[in-house]
Amino acid sequence: MKSNYIWCSLLLILLTSCARQRNLVYFSDLKTQGDNISTIVNDGEPKILKNDVLSIDVNSTSPESNVMFAANPTSVNMNGFYEKQGYRVNASGRIKFPVLGEVKVEGLTIAQAQSLVEQELNRYVVNSIVNIKFMNFRVTVIGEVNHPSTFTIPNEKINLLEALGLAGDMTPYGKRENVLLIREIDGKRTMVRVNLNHQNVLNSPYFYLKQNDILYIEPDKAKSVEYSHSSRSMPLIVATISAIAVLATAFLHR
Repeated sequence: MKSNYIWCSLLLILLTSCARQRNLVYFSDLKTQGDNISTIVNDGEPKILKNDVLSIDVNSTSPESNVMFAANPTSVNMNGFYEKQGYRVNASGRIKFPVLGEVKVEGLTIAQAQSLVEQELNRYVVNSIVNIKFMNFRVTVIGEVNHPSTFTIPNEKINLLEALGLAGDMTPYGKRENVLLIREIDGKRTMVRVNLNHQNVLNSPYFYLKQNDILYIEPDKAKSVEYSHSSRSMPLIVATISAIAVLATAFLHR
């Protein structure tokens, strides 16, 4: 009789604990003792791409020159707010800048582009200072995160962990071992998966994000089971089996 009760109990445990245990720890293969020091092989410095929009401000000791190279033109949107238009990098990788004409900036970092424009401007202006910023440096984080959204990055440099932090981190259902990154450059779309359970992702060329990258956090199978129609009846099924087990045990003890 006792053996029947034990078998019923084991059946209940099996039915109620069939979910697979998942690793929810980032970099879980990292050594827990001692310092973990490694050389940064990818500094994540973004390069200017086609269709980027740049904010370019010029300052010099000449008031006339400052007027000539006034800050980016503005436009008025439908709500009456002023917005900077910026300078768009065309299909040839160039921007059209006052006096200088077309300047090729594609493939340059912001610092390199500033140096190039300053060098060109110094033929017309004394001691010019150029400040260039991305106006379209955005990343999108969707899927199993607490606050999915598109985020504008003011400092133009962000990595995977920082992007997840902006999105409120993953939910417990998010697959940390299978994060999908979607990147579009020069008309080509790259889709790669990265494993945030492993520390080698820190040296990945995809650890630092580029403008307009998309991160998709895939849900674990446990969520689909939880939200499926059949799963809603699981508590009733377990309760029914439990009641049957209790009745069977009582009957066998007679």
